[in-house]
Amino acid sequence: MSSYIEAIGQANTAAATGLNNDAANKTSMGKEDFLTLLVAQLENQDPLNPDDATEFTAQLAQFSSLEQLFSLNKGMETLVAAGTGSDQLSTLNTIGKEVTYHSGTFDFSGKPIEIGYKLDDSASEVTLSLQQNGNIISTLYGTELKKGNHLLTWDGMLENGNDAPIGKYDIIVSAKALDGEGVAVAPIIRSAVTGVDLEEGTGGILITEAGDVNYNEILGVYNPGSRIGGSQDDKNAGSIKETLAKANSLSENIKDIID
Repeated sequence: MSSYIEAIGQANTAAATGLNNDAANKTSMGKEDFLTLLVAQLENQDPLNPDDATEFTAQLAQFSSLEQLFSLNKGMETLVAAGTGSDQLSTLNTIGKEVTYHSGTFDFSGKPIEIGYKLDDSASEVTLSLQQNGNIISTLYGTELKKGNHLLTWDGMLENGNDAPIGKYDIIVSAKALDGEGVAVAPIIRSAVTGVDLEEGTGGILITEAGDVNYNEILGVYNPGSRIGGSQDDKNAGSIKETLAKANSLSENIKDIID
């Protein structure tokens, strides 16, 4: 009778590994088949040499354990499917909100964009180099130097006052400690979610104004306009346009005084 248990195990192992699905489907046995053979064996056993009761009980216990494993496996598949559905529902709820996520690239459409950095420790300086096709387009400096996530706004203006070219950018970020040693730092982006691509088997892909990101890679979800970490100065550190406007206003005031 132990051959029945072995047949079940071998058949399902073949099916799981995918070595020979057709053969596995033909030779695999369900519990109904097993019980049919078991009853037939009991009906046709030699009355003078019946099956050993201890061995018979052990075989039933093995079959029971095997059946429980099959049920557990099916339950896990159902649980995973339910979890994926829950993730997809959560993904849909991010539409219209803003998310932060780790990324070293972003799509620039000409509108101001929030980029930043995550410091693993306090730093003395942080530099973000925005590059396009290997060329440095703009360099930003973070003013919030404590450990954690920090954002600043880049309005897309160059140092000469011209608009930066539209397209895909790379963020190269570096940080130094007071002793001159490097500090672990990673670029982050905050952008509005405009849509969701629900791919099978995943929580989905968020479509943001700065690019696409997997749902399981986001760091946080926020209502539009809400702030996270950093000082107000840090959030305006990349605003060259604002600096130029203040300079022009100061120049006009001095001119009025002279006149």
